[in-house]
Amino acid sequence: MECLLLIRRLCSLALILAQISVHSRASEYEYLGWKLDGYNSGRGYAKSLQCVDIPEDLRLCHNVGYSQMLLPNLLDHESMAEVRQQASSWVPLVLKGCHPGTQVLLCSLFAPVCLERAVPPCRWLCEAVRDGCSPVMEAFGFPWPDMLTCDKFPQDDVCIVNTTGNTTQMGHPTTFTAGPSPVCPSCDVETEMEVILEHMCASEFAIKAKIKEVTRERSDRRVILEKRRRLLKGDLKKKELKKLVLLLKNGADCPCHQLERLGNTYLIMGRKVDKQHLLTGIHQWDKGSPEFRKAMKAHQSHKCPAFHTVFK
Repeated sequence: MECLLLIRRLCSLALILAQISVHSRASEYEYLGWKLDGYNSGRGYAKSLQCVDIPEDLRLCHNVGYSQMLLPNLLDHESMAEVRQQASSWVPLVLKGCHPGTQVLLCSLFAPVCLERAVPPCRWLCEAVRDGCSPVMEAFGFPWPDMLTCDKFPQDDVCIVNTTGNTTQMGHPTTFTAGPSPVCPSCDVETEMEVILEHMCASEFAIKAKIKEVTRERSDRRVILEKRRRLLKGDLKKKELKKLVLLLKNGADCPCHQLERLGNTYLIMGRKVDKQHLLTGIHQWDKGSPEFRKAMKAHQSHKCPAFHTVFK
Protein backbone atom coordinates (compact mmCIF):
# COMPACT_ATOMS: atom_id res chain seq x y z
CA MET A 1 0.00 0.00 0.00
CA GLU A 2 2.82 2.39 0.88
CA CYS A 3 4.60 1.68 -2.41
CA LEU A 4 1.45 2.35 -4.43
CA LEU A 5 0.95 5.66 -2.66
CA LEU A 6 4.53 6.63 -3.31
CA ILE A 7 4.24 5.84 -7.00
CA ARG A 8 0.89 7.58 -7.45
CA ARG A 9 2.02 10.73 -5.68
CA LEU A 10 5.68 10.83 -6.63
CA CYS A 11 5.65 14.49 -7.56
CA SER A 12 3.95 15.50 -4.33
CA LEU A 13 6.34 13.41 -2.28
CA ALA A 14 9.35 14.90 -4.05
CA LEU A 15 8.14 18.39 -3.20
CA ILE A 16 7.62 17.47 0.46
CA LEU A 17 11.05 15.86 0.74
CA ALA A 18 12.62 18.89 -0.86
CA GLN A 19 11.03 21.10 1.78
CA ILE A 20 12.18 18.74 4.51
CA SER A 21 15.76 18.76 3.30
CA VAL A 22 15.81 22.52 3.74
CA HIS A 23 14.23 22.60 7.19
CA SER A 24 15.40 19.43 8.89
CA ARG A 25 17.04 16.02 8.87
CA ALA A 26 14.17 13.64 8.11
CA SER A 27 15.95 10.39 7.22
CA GLU A 28 13.86 8.49 9.77
CA TYR A 29 10.46 9.49 8.45
CA GLU A 30 8.41 8.81 5.36
CA TYR A 31 5.77 11.25 4.21
CA LEU A 32 2.82 9.77 2.35
CA GLY A 33 0.11 11.47 0.39
CA TRP A 34 -0.53 15.15 -0.06
CA LYS A 35 -3.83 16.58 1.19
CA LEU A 36 -4.64 17.35 4.80
CA ASP A 37 -8.15 18.74 4.32
CA GLY A 38 -9.74 15.93 6.29
CA TYR A 39 -7.58 16.41 9.37
CA ASN A 40 -8.36 19.02 11.98
CA SER A 41 -6.25 19.42 15.10
CA GLY A 42 -8.99 20.82 17.31
CA ARG A 43 -9.97 24.41 17.94
CA GLY A 44 -7.86 25.74 15.10
CA TYR A 45 -4.78 27.88 15.31
CA ALA A 46 -5.07 31.27 17.00
CA LYS A 47 -1.62 32.23 15.75
CA SER A 48 0.14 31.88 12.43
CA LEU A 49 2.52 28.95 12.10
CA GLN A 50 6.17 29.58 12.86
CA CYS A 51 9.29 27.44 12.75
CA VAL A 52 11.31 27.30 15.97
CA ASP A 53 14.35 25.32 17.06
CA ILE A 54 13.65 22.25 19.20
CA PRO A 55 15.35 23.13 22.51
CA GLU A 56 17.67 20.72 24.27
CA ASP A 57 15.47 20.67 27.36
CA LEU A 58 12.54 19.31 25.34
CA ARG A 59 13.80 15.82 26.09
CA LEU A 60 10.89 14.03 24.45
CA CYS A 61 11.81 15.33 20.99
CA HIS A 62 15.34 16.72 21.10
CA ASN A 63 17.41 14.83 18.48
CA VAL A 64 14.30 13.04 17.26
CA GLY A 65 15.63 13.35 13.70
CA TYR A 66 15.01 17.00 12.77
CA SER A 67 16.02 20.26 14.39
CA GLN A 68 13.02 22.58 13.92
CA MET A 69 9.34 22.29 14.77
CA LEU A 70 6.10 24.15 14.15
CA LEU A 71 4.20 26.24 16.67
CA PRO A 72 1.31 26.00 17.27
CA ASN A 73 1.63 22.22 17.16
CA LEU A 74 -1.03 19.60 16.44
CA LEU A 75 -2.14 19.66 20.08
CA ASP A 76 -2.82 23.41 19.84
CA HIS A 77 0.07 24.35 22.12
CA GLU A 78 1.00 27.90 21.21
CA SER A 79 4.12 28.37 23.35
CA MET A 80 7.26 26.36 23.99
CA ALA A 81 6.56 26.55 27.73
CA GLU A 82 3.27 24.72 27.17
CA VAL A 83 4.95 22.13 24.97
CA ARG A 84 7.63 21.45 27.60
CA GLN A 85 5.04 21.14 30.33
CA GLN A 86 2.85 18.67 28.50
CA ALA A 87 5.58 16.68 26.71
CA SER A 88 7.62 15.90 29.82
CA SER A 89 5.02 13.47 31.15
CA TRP A 90 5.52 11.23 28.10
CA VAL A 91 9.27 10.76 28.56
CA PRO A 92 8.88 7.66 30.79
CA LEU A 93 6.75 5.92 28.15
CA VAL A 94 9.41 6.42 25.48
CA LEU A 95 12.05 5.18 27.90
CA LYS A 96 10.09 1.93 28.24
CA GLY A 97 10.79 1.11 24.58
CA CYS A 98 7.36 -0.47 24.20
CA HIS A 99 7.34 0.28 20.44
CA PRO A 100 10.02 1.64 18.07
CA GLY A 101 7.66 4.33 16.79
CA THR A 102 6.56 5.80 20.14
CA GLN A 103 8.82 8.85 20.02
CA VAL A 104 8.01 9.47 16.36
CA LEU A 105 4.27 9.35 17.05
CA LEU A 106 4.43 11.69 20.04
CA CYS A 107 6.82 14.17 18.45
CA SER A 108 4.73 14.40 15.30
CA LEU A 109 2.08 15.89 17.60
CA PHE A 110 4.14 17.81 20.16
CA ALA A 111 6.88 18.97 17.78
CA PRO A 112 5.71 18.56 14.16
CA VAL A 113 8.42 18.88 11.54
CA CYS A 114 8.75 22.38 10.08
CA LEU A 115 6.81 22.47 6.80
CA GLU A 116 4.17 24.80 5.39
CA ARG A 117 1.64 23.04 7.59
CA ALA A 118 1.83 20.42 10.32
CA VAL A 119 1.85 16.81 9.14
CA PRO A 120 0.01 14.37 11.46
CA PRO A 121 1.03 10.77 12.14
CA CYS A 122 -0.40 7.98 10.04
CA ARG A 123 -3.25 6.02 11.54
CA TRP A 124 -1.40 2.72 11.28
CA LEU A 125 1.58 4.17 13.16
CA CYS A 126 -0.75 5.24 15.96
CA GLU A 127 -2.40 1.82 16.03
CA ALA A 128 0.93 -0.01 16.14
CA VAL A 129 2.21 2.15 19.02
CA ARG A 130 -1.12 1.81 20.84
CA ASP A 131 -1.03 -1.98 20.59
CA GLY A 132 2.54 -2.07 21.91
CA CYS A 133 2.31 0.58 24.62
CA SER A 134 -1.23 0.52 25.98
CA PRO A 135 -0.47 -2.59 28.11
CA VAL A 136 2.44 -0.69 29.66
CA MET A 137 0.24 2.31 30.42
CA GLU A 138 -2.44 0.07 31.89
CA ALA A 139 0.18 -1.39 34.24
CA PHE A 140 0.52 2.10 35.71
CA GLY A 141 -3.22 2.65 35.89
CA PHE A 142 -3.57 4.84 32.79
CA PRO A 143 -5.91 4.19 29.86
CA TRP A 144 -4.90 5.04 26.29
CA PRO A 145 -5.63 8.80 26.12
CA ASP A 146 -8.18 10.57 23.94
CA MET A 147 -5.45 12.73 22.39
CA LEU A 148 -4.14 9.53 20.77
CA THR A 149 -7.43 8.19 19.44
CA CYS A 150 -6.07 6.62 16.28
CA ASP A 151 -9.24 6.94 14.19
CA LYS A 152 -8.80 10.70 13.95
CA PHE A 153 -5.47 10.39 12.13
CA PRO A 154 -5.33 10.03 8.32
CA GLN A 155 -4.49 6.87 6.46
CA ASP A 156 -4.63 8.09 2.85
CA ASP A 157 -3.50 11.72 3.17
CA VAL A 158 -0.16 13.23 4.16
CA CYS A 159 1.04 11.50 7.29
CA ILE A 160 4.18 10.41 9.11
CA VAL A 161 5.19 6.80 9.55
CA ASN A 162 8.32 5.51 11.24
CA THR A 163 10.47 3.69 8.70
CA THR A 164 13.28 2.40 10.87
CA GLY A 165 13.85 0.69 14.20
CA ASN A 166 16.78 3.00 14.94
CA THR A 167 16.28 6.52 16.21
CA THR A 168 17.83 9.02 18.59
CA GLN A 169 16.25 8.87 22.00
CA MET A 170 16.46 11.56 24.68
CA GLY A 171 19.72 13.04 23.46
CA HIS A 172 21.68 9.83 22.88
CA PRO A 173 21.55 7.18 20.11
CA THR A 174 19.73 3.98 20.88
CA THR A 175 18.12 1.00 19.17
CA PHE A 176 14.55 0.20 20.10
CA THR A 177 13.34 -3.35 20.33
CA ALA A 178 10.52 -4.45 18.08
CA GLY A 179 8.11 -4.82 20.96
CA PRO A 180 7.66 -4.31 24.67
CA SER A 181 10.34 -5.51 27.06
CA PRO A 182 9.61 -8.94 28.61
CA VAL A 183 10.51 -7.41 31.99
CA CYS A 184 7.60 -6.02 34.03
CA PRO A 185 7.29 -2.31 33.12
CA SER A 186 7.73 -1.18 36.73
CA CYS A 187 10.87 -3.27 37.12
CA ASP A 188 12.56 -2.34 33.85
CA VAL A 189 14.21 0.83 35.14
CA GLU A 190 17.56 2.49 34.51
CA THR A 191 19.89 3.73 37.21
CA GLU A 192 20.88 7.12 35.75
CA MET A 193 20.18 10.06 38.05
CA GLU A 194 17.85 11.78 35.57
CA VAL A 195 15.77 8.62 35.11
CA ILE A 196 15.41 8.11 38.86
CA LEU A 197 14.38 11.75 39.36
CA GLU A 198 11.85 11.54 36.53
CA HIS A 199 10.28 8.47 38.07
CA MET A 200 10.27 10.15 41.48
CA CYS A 201 8.50 13.18 39.97
CA ALA A 202 6.02 11.00 38.12
CA SER A 203 5.08 8.98 41.21
CA GLU A 204 2.72 10.06 43.96
CA PHE A 205 4.79 8.51 46.70
CA ALA A 206 8.25 7.03 47.23
CA ILE A 207 9.47 4.99 50.17
CA LYS A 208 12.59 3.20 51.38
CA ALA A 209 11.79 -0.33 52.50
CA LYS A 210 12.63 -4.02 52.34
CA ILE A 211 10.35 -6.59 50.73
CA LYS A 212 9.00 -9.27 53.02
CA GLU A 213 6.81 -11.33 50.72
CA VAL A 214 5.52 -11.47 47.16
CA THR A 215 2.33 -13.37 46.33
CA ARG A 216 0.32 -13.93 43.21
CA GLU A 217 -3.20 -12.58 42.96
CA ARG A 218 -4.82 -13.59 39.67
CA SER A 219 -2.88 -11.69 36.97
CA ASP A 220 -1.17 -9.36 39.47
CA ARG A 221 1.49 -9.66 42.14
CA ARG A 222 1.05 -8.37 45.69
CA VAL A 223 4.16 -6.91 47.27
CA ILE A 224 4.22 -6.96 51.07
CA LEU A 225 6.88 -4.83 52.77
CA GLU A 226 8.81 -5.24 55.97
CA LYS A 227 7.47 -3.17 58.88
CA ARG A 228 10.28 -0.64 58.83
CA ARG A 229 9.42 1.89 56.10
CA ARG A 230 10.61 5.41 55.46
CA LEU A 231 8.43 7.79 53.46
CA LEU A 232 10.58 9.88 51.10
CA LYS A 233 7.82 11.53 49.11
CA GLY A 234 4.06 11.80 49.26
CA ASP A 235 1.32 12.42 51.76
CA LEU A 236 0.55 8.86 52.85
CA LYS A 237 -0.88 8.90 56.34
CA LYS A 238 0.95 6.97 59.06
CA LYS A 239 -1.80 4.35 59.22
CA GLU A 240 -1.90 4.04 55.43
CA LEU A 241 1.88 3.66 55.24
CA LYS A 242 1.82 1.00 57.95
CA LYS A 243 -0.75 -1.13 56.09
CA LEU A 244 0.64 -0.40 52.63
CA VAL A 245 0.54 -3.33 50.19
CA LEU A 246 1.64 -2.68 46.62
CA LEU A 247 0.19 -4.23 43.50
CA LEU A 248 2.28 -5.01 40.44
CA LYS A 249 -0.47 -4.72 37.87
CA ASN A 250 -0.54 -7.53 35.27
CA GLY A 251 2.80 -8.65 36.68
CA ALA A 252 2.07 -12.25 37.60
CA ASP A 253 4.16 -13.75 34.80
CA CYS A 254 6.65 -11.08 33.67
CA PRO A 255 10.16 -11.09 35.20
CA CYS A 256 11.02 -8.67 38.01
CA HIS A 257 14.42 -9.53 39.46
CA GLN A 258 13.97 -7.00 42.29
CA LEU A 259 11.04 -8.99 43.67
CA GLU A 260 13.10 -12.17 43.63
CA ARG A 261 15.62 -10.76 46.10
CA LEU A 262 13.69 -10.59 49.33
CA GLY A 263 15.35 -8.80 52.21
CA ASN A 264 17.15 -6.22 50.04
CA THR A 265 16.44 -2.54 50.58
CA TYR A 266 14.72 -0.71 47.71
CA LEU A 267 13.55 2.68 46.59
CA ILE A 268 9.90 1.90 45.86
CA MET A 269 7.63 4.28 43.97
CA GLY A 270 3.91 4.12 43.34
CA ARG A 271 0.56 5.70 42.65
CA LYS A 272 -2.83 5.29 44.22
CA VAL A 273 -5.47 4.29 41.66
CA ASP A 274 -8.95 3.89 43.08
CA LYS A 275 -8.28 1.98 46.31
CA GLN A 276 -5.15 0.22 45.09
CA HIS A 277 -1.51 1.27 45.47
CA LEU A 278 0.25 0.41 42.21
CA LEU A 279 3.98 -0.23 42.05
CA THR A 280 5.34 2.12 39.35
CA GLY A 281 9.07 1.79 39.90
CA ILE A 282 11.58 -0.05 42.03
CA HIS A 283 15.34 0.56 42.32
CA GLN A 284 17.79 -1.21 44.56
CA TRP A 285 18.93 1.08 47.36
CA ASP A 286 22.54 1.21 46.25
CA LYS A 287 24.73 3.75 48.06
CA GLY A 288 27.68 2.37 46.15
CA SER A 289 26.25 3.75 42.90
CA PRO A 290 27.31 7.38 42.22
CA GLU A 291 24.18 7.93 40.11
CA PHE A 292 21.90 6.65 42.86
CA ARG A 293 23.63 8.78 45.49
CA LYS A 294 23.32 11.88 43.33
CA ALA A 295 19.63 11.17 42.70
CA MET A 296 18.87 10.75 46.39
CA LYS A 297 20.68 13.96 47.20
CA ALA A 298 19.10 15.90 44.34
CA HIS A 299 15.50 14.79 44.88
CA GLN A 300 15.18 16.85 48.06
CA SER A 301 15.67 20.11 46.18
CA HIS A 302 14.72 18.97 42.68
CA LYS A 303 11.86 20.93 41.20
CA CYS A 304 9.54 18.59 39.36
CA PRO A 305 7.83 19.86 36.19
CA ALA A 306 4.24 20.92 36.82
CA PHE A 307 2.89 18.93 33.92
CA HIS A 308 -0.66 17.80 33.34
CA THR A 309 -0.93 14.09 34.03
CA VAL A 310 -0.94 12.05 30.84
CA PHE A 311 1.44 9.18 31.45
CA LYS A 312 3.53 8.74 34.56
